[in-house]
Amino acid sequence: MDMAHRDIRGNGVRLHIAEQGSGPLVLLLHGFPEGWYSWRYQLTALAEAGYRAVAPDQRGYGRSDRPKEVSDYTLPHLVGDVVALIDALGEERAVVVGHDWGAPVAWATALMRPDLVRGVVGLSVPPAPPAMMPPPSVTRKIYGEGYYQVYFQEPGRADAEMAADPVRFLRRILAGASDDDPDADEPRVWMIPEGTTAVDSLPEPESLPGWLTEDAVRFFAREHALHKEHAYTGPLNWYRNIEANQGLMSPFQGRTIDVPGLYMVGTMDLVLAMRGVPELRAALTSIVPDLRGDITLPGCGHWTQQERPEEVNAALLEFLAGLD
Repeated sequence: MDMAHRDIRGNGVRLHIAEQGSGPLVLLLHGFPEGWYSWRYQLTALAEAGYRAVAPDQRGYGRSDRPKEVSDYTLPHLVGDVVALIDALGEERAVVVGHDWGAPVAWATALMRPDLVRGVVGLSVPPAPPAMMPPPSVTRKIYGEGYYQVYFQEPGRADAEMAADPVRFLRRILAGASDDDPDADEPRVWMIPEGTTAVDSLPEPESLPGWLTEDAVRFFAREHALHKEHAYTGPLNWYRNIEANQGLMSPFQGRTIDVPGLYMVGTMDLVLAMRGVPELRAALTSIVPDLRGDITLPGCGHWTQQERPEEVNAALLEFLAGLD
């Protein structure tokens, strides 16, 4: 069953998609700093099981458009892209699956447009309605200036550091946030010490973890490098709207996510080390009343669907089979 690639236009941007299979639509939303390729194992598995699996490069990434203004990357813009994709694909509804930053987009789509969402799955990041992430004005007080989301706020700084050598950056971040760190016995928040850079704060791995190949690292790097010196400007602009999202999403304060949901996370995922995440997880059923599962993957790091494709695929297929 062949995988097809094409461009979709909607919501003011052109998005590249990879798609495979036919049947009920499943949208797969990647996180930072990845792309459609992070779902390579799920696209085939879903297609073989009778679903139409579609993974876009989200706005700012890879072969998709990179709007120039920071304000073009708010959470409502990102949800609007999902709504436009569902319509452009000729579908009325979809199951929306997200990992890392893709998870807040998936949760927010289900919150804002439950009429379009049959079910929602979040990997790594639990739902925190309505804005889905605490703002830098809060996280700065908790962690200081070295917290990665705070560090990313300055336009141009992290962009240049990452774009200078995408292979080096990707090798470090993908290996560093996985489960193969021999010095770690619990997940740790990404901190960038004063006087260093975002890339240099991540150690160079002696070797890649077993789930990651050099070919995969270089594929991501080539896709990102299509935007040249702005390879990471679009993706980092997502972070630069976290504060603005608080006000933009405020009309949805107090609403629950009322479609069937599933959450998965690894025990070594750095997200679990963030302040407030254990409390969010404990409150999942009050946020997503029709939660069908809260799955923990022992020893799995942050790159859930790439580190544990078989377990993720099995959980996704079981969840999908249980939907009306």
